Amino acid sequence: MNDLTGAGPARTRALLGAGLVLVSCLSVQASAALASTLFDRLGAPAVAGLRQLCAALVLMVLVRPRVRGHTRQEWAGMVVYGAAMAVMNVAYYGAVGHLPLGVAATLLFLGPFVVAVASARTWREALLPAVGLVGVVLVTEPGGTVAWAGIAFGLLSALALACYTVFAQRVGRASSGLEGLAVSVGISAMLLLPFSLPAAPSANGSDWGLVAVSGIVGVALAFTLDFRAVKMAGARVVATLFSLDPLMGALIGALALAESLSAPVLVGMGLIVSAGAAATWRAERLPVSPMPSSTDRS
Repeated sequence: MNDLTGAGPARTRALLGAGLVLVSCLSVQASAALASTLFDRLGAPAVAGLRQLCAALVLMVLVRPRVRGHTRQEWAGMVVYGAAMAVMNVAYYGAVGHLPLGVAATLLFLGPFVVAVASARTWREALLPAVGLVGVVLVTEPGGTVAWAGIAFGLLSALALACYTVFAQRVGRASSGLEGLAVSVGISAMLLLPFSLPAAPSANGSDWGLVAVSGIVGVALAFTLDFRAVKMAGARVVATLFSLDPLMGALIGALALAESLSAPVLVGMGLIVSAGAAATWRAERLPVSPMPSSTDRS
């Protein structure tokens, strides 16, 4: 994969990045639905912390990142990246605990939506995330009684995801391979220890199985895919493609809960996919920094 991300047309890298984001969105939403079954017994912050801890252990074993040799600026980037992960996980799970999965994912998308608009250089580029946002609203069909606690958690998760998107690119440029990601996930897990450690004795074998699967799929795998995608396609394109999250939430609801898809939802899906495809296609005109190969490790 390093050869593909280090050279070749920007459009090819963007298409590959789009595929990674697609799998990442599916992983995040599926793992969130799985982990939500533990909220009543362990609490959303504890579940977020435990799965982050499992993901950190997996990445540390697989990547074996070095701790020494990083500059102060690199450490600052990894700390902010890890903190954004921690806040995003706790806040998003808090939103899922109060809101339907699709609505929580809609609020989460507001973060990368702002990143995409802020980094746009022409009005046409700013139009793409706006189209994606309209699709998000249609997919989730907001309405009914407003759960303000869920809204607050959702907006906080959006802010954290915006920081996550930006610093994924910064950490990716400063580190070789997945080293920066592994260290950042480890920092995130340590920040969540006040939530995870007290809840650990209350988790039974079945709980640990769900936490492990959720952590591996929803954190280790999803964050790795996001990390690679940002390095291939850039933060703006990936921020627009994050609009696939609510789409995945709607599809998982339809498949797992037998929920029917109305005409507005189908139209929204079309807008989301169109915005993502257009952002990917236009990426040929955007300069993309090559991904360092594993041989660049010092």
